[in-house]
Amino acid sequence: MFTSQTSSFQDSIDVDEKDDFDNEEITGYNQKQLNCYYTIYLYQGTRSEATGDNVAWSQRRTESTTSQEDFSLTLVDSSLPSEAEPELRCYISRRLSKGALLGGMGNIATVELSVPEQAVGCYCCLLEQEKSPEQPDADGNGYVVCLMGGSEKGLNLFRLELDKYVQGIQSSLQTPELQNLETEVRPYLSRWYEESVMHMHRVVQLVQGSISFLLHAALSHTPVDVINTDDSTKADVARFIKAASLQGLVQEDTTTASLCKAISEDPPSDLTIDCSTSPPTLSKTVSNRFCDEWIQAFLNAAERCNPFLLRQILENFKLKAIQDMNSLKRFIRQAEMSHYALFRCCLFLQGCGNGDVLLQNARAEHAGFPEACSIIRVLDEFLAEQAPQGAPAR
Repeated sequence: MFTSQTSSFQDSIDVDEKDDFDNEEITGYNQKQLNCYYTIYLYQGTRSEATGDNVAWSQRRTESTTSQEDFSLTLVDSSLPSEAEPELRCYISRRLSKGALLGGMGNIATVELSVPEQAVGCYCCLLEQEKSPEQPDADGNGYVVCLMGGSEKGLNLFRLELDKYVQGIQSSLQTPELQNLETEVRPYLSRWYEESVMHMHRVVQLVQGSISFLLHAALSHTPVDVINTDDSTKADVARFIKAASLQGLVQEDTTTASLCKAISEDPPSDLTIDCSTSPPTLSKTVSNRFCDEWIQAFLNAAERCNPFLLRQILENFKLKAIQDMNSLKRFIRQAEMSHYALFRCCLFLQGCGNGDVLLQNARAEHAGFPEACSIIRVLDEFLAEQAPQGAPAR
C-alpha cells in the first residue's frame, strides 16, 4: 500500500537532474566559494535638480555615466572586471528604460558579461530615495544595487534573503558622494554572498547529523535557543529555522497556511544548541522518522559545499510536509463518514513518519469542528499505542 508513497518521498528528496544545480553551480566550488560580484549605481531622474556637490561629483565620473532620455545611471562602485561593468550598465539601462525595475523590488535574471562564467545570475534592485517635499513631482533619485553570482535559478531560491540584505544598506545611501563608501557600503556589499546565501551551509556544517532536530523544530514551531556563541552563528540558525518553517507560506491558501499557524496544545520545550563544545551539544531534542530521512540529503549537499542544492532540498522538504498535511486533512474529512477512511488515516500516519507534527496542526485547524476533533483524538491514541514504550525523545 505504501509503495507509491515511498517512491513519492524518494522523488522529493532527490533533486531532479533537470534542475542541474550540480552542473550549473558546482564548478567554482573547488575553493568552496563561487566567484561573486557586486555593483552599485547612482540613479538620477533628468528632471531632478542637482545640488552643487552632486554636479561636481557627477562631473568627476562622466566616464562611467550612461544617460537615457529620462534618467542617468552613474557608477559608484563595482567588483566586476573593468571590461564587464559597462556591459552590466547597458543591461540595467535597458531594464530601466522598459520600466522593468520597480523601486524596492528585486529582479533576478541571467546576464552575459566578460567574466570567467560568461553567464551569471544577477539580482538587481532599485532603492529609491524619498522625494523632497519642495519637489513632489520631480523624478526620484536612488541607487541600483546589483549582486551577481551562480545562476538565475540559484539566486531565485534566496530571493527573500537578498531582498532583506539589500534593504539593509538603504540607510547608508544618504548622499550621492557616499563618503562612507569604503567604510560601510563596499564592505557590506562585498559580504552579500556569505551573508545571504552561505548561512544555510554553515548551519548544516555546524550541527551535521543533528540537522533533523532543527527541521522538526521548524515544522513544530519549537523555539530554538543558541548559547555560548557569537551573534553571527545565532543569526545563521535563526535564518535557517525561518527558511525551514512554513510560516507565511501561501497565506492566501488556508489549506497550506494552516500548517504555519498551528500552535500545539502542550508547547514543547525550547531546543537548545550549546556551541561551547565541538560539535555543539543539543538538548531537549525531538525528531521523527520523516525528518531523520532527510539527514543524508542535507549532509551530501553540504559536503559538496553547494548552498543552492541545499536550499532546493529544503524547499522539497517543505513541499512534502505540505502534501502530507493536505492528505491528512482529506482523510479526516472522509473519516467523518467512513470507518474504512479512518483506518486508512491511521495507516497513513503510521507510514508518513511525521504524524506528531501533522496531528499538532490538524488539532489547531479543526478546533471548532467537534466531529473532526473526535477523529483526531482517535488518531492521537493510535499513534501513542504505536510509539515504542519508553522511547526517549530524539
